[in-house]
Amino acid sequence: MTEAESAVATRPARQGGLFYGWWIVAATASLQGLYSGLFWQAYGAYVVLLRDEFGWSKTMLSTAYSFAQAESGTIGPITGVLLDRFGPRAVMRAGVVISGLALMAFSQVHTPFFFFVTFILIAIGAGMAGFLSATTAIVNWFERKRSTAIGLVTAGFALGGMAVPGTVKLLETFGWRATAFGSGVAIVALGLPLVQAVRHRPGPYGQHPDGIAPDDPRHAAHAAARARSGPDFTLRQALHTPSFWFIALGHGSALVIVSAVQVHTVAHVKESLGYSLAGASGVITLMTMLQFTGTLTGGWLGDHINKRLLVVACMAMHASGILLLAHATGFAMVAGFCVLHGLAWGIRGPQMTAIRADYFGAASFGSIMGISMIIVMVGSISGPIVAGVLYDTTGSYIRGFDILAAVALVGSLFFVAAAKPPPPGERAKGT
Repeated sequence: MTEAESAVATRPARQGGLFYGWWIVAATASLQGLYSGLFWQAYGAYVVLLRDEFGWSKTMLSTAYSFAQAESGTIGPITGVLLDRFGPRAVMRAGVVISGLALMAFSQVHTPFFFFVTFILIAIGAGMAGFLSATTAIVNWFERKRSTAIGLVTAGFALGGMAVPGTVKLLETFGWRATAFGSGVAIVALGLPLVQAVRHRPGPYGQHPDGIAPDDPRHAAHAAARARSGPDFTLRQALHTPSFWFIALGHGSALVIVSAVQVHTVAHVKESLGYSLAGASGVITLMTMLQFTGTLTGGWLGDHINKRLLVVACMAMHASGILLLAHATGFAMVAGFCVLHGLAWGIRGPQMTAIRADYFGAASFGSIMGISMIIVMVGSISGPIVAGVLYDTTGSYIRGFDILAAVALVGSLFFVAAAKPPPPGERAKGT
């Protein structure tokens, strides 16, 4: 039975007068927080402990993370098609189970091969249950407040990052194996109930985007916002626009820094500045507090001002932040990195999804976003590897971080070039 066919039996109600789309936002944000706090943003601490136990190189540990990103990007187009066909709830349910079981298996790692296999399975499941699936639902339930809704989902990831010191405490107290196994159990036990709240489109449930029905006094403004978004593009039509590629390349350039920071910041601060593991994880907490602030601010800003201008500014902040981290000699420079990178990450994140929905519509959003992830994953892959290889070669992160900052600055130019495409019909006529 498809999601639409079961709509009558599972019709969501306005709970306490609140538009149901906000319940979807709350559920998906909570799920992002689980993954973030228990594993993705805590992975830097795992890197330190795995290196201590097995003596594995930074290059190998970085490559595993990058392989996971590559696998996630590779299945992005498949996930996109599944999302458009079966809806996000079914895809997310499968992803929660896969990632939870894989994290339990990760706790039994003893060899590099098994480490890579379990890590990739974690990434596949987390990708299916993650941001692409969540935003596929969100862009259908929201139009006027789309950036705000996406920003709140992204804020879940940031809130999870604030919980990293708690995960680090578990790692220090119980060891990485017990923590990884318990994290897998928690993802399945908490993730499945959260996923049940997700619905694909409001129409089958008798609701309307943003909760605004045709007879609502606000409908005129809502219709104007929809008109500004323009008609829906098919996947083929989107692929024929330069903006599709410029956005994907710019997005990938941003993730060069984001992915490298997730993998290497704890190790860099611990080794270069002499922080303890708990102290280094506190840097992640501070950074994600700023990211959380940025997501809330960025969601509102994206609904009111030019998204491209926001993103260009954020790319410059990413580059400046990682330069401060690379050359840090004390806490002031590390704090400056947290402010610049955290705010840039938080403000830019919602725009990456919202600008695609604004440009190409919601009808084929899953497929369009899925294909984009093939390009975006190049940034996710290359950032940690470049930093890891240059660390193993030079004994320092400085050169690698400097190169990544340059990539981010070049990436800002892609967003400068990513003008909104004309409607598909006008392109066909050559007007």
